[in-house]
Amino acid sequence: MSGQSLVPVLVDGDEVISDSPAIVDWLERRVPEPPLYPRDPARRAEVQVFVSWFNNVWKRPPNLMAAEEEKPQPDAARIAAWSASMRASLDLFESLLDGRDYLYGDFGAADVIAFPFLKYAVLGLPEDDDERFHEILVEHQPLGDGYPGLRAWVARVDALQRA
Repeated sequence: MSGQSLVPVLVDGDEVISDSPAIVDWLERRVPEPPLYPRDPARRAEVQVFVSWFNNVWKRPPNLMAAEEEKPQPDAARIAAWSASMRASLDLFESLLDGRDYLYGDFGAADVIAFPFLKYAVLGLPEDDDERFHEILVEHQPLGDGYPGLRAWVARVDALQRA
């Protein structure tokens, strides 16, 4: 419906909402309990900053890598730089999870936005998934023996009931 195979779309009657942050905002307005954003204005702003960063900054490297790979002569140095950026972000996620079950304490919007991408670092590629973008997420987010917080977070979020 969005014209892009990996962009989520929510359809409610005549209303069509695409892209994860917009869908999360729609859900927060329509179904405020349980909240996806903290009620406290400062904490809410922190999560909004994270969601914006994740959507506009973090998601760029894997998207840029996928586009670069489609070129007749992909630039390996650019791909390597974007890969390094993704690996460095793993430390940020691990730090956010220090002493917390979810990215910002309680389960919420940050977890909903990040999980569909970060899960590949822990769970790998499902057998029937042939999306190159997902392969990039597996290949360029190596966890090795580290990142116990991120591993535990993925397991917790993955175990939650899905609609």
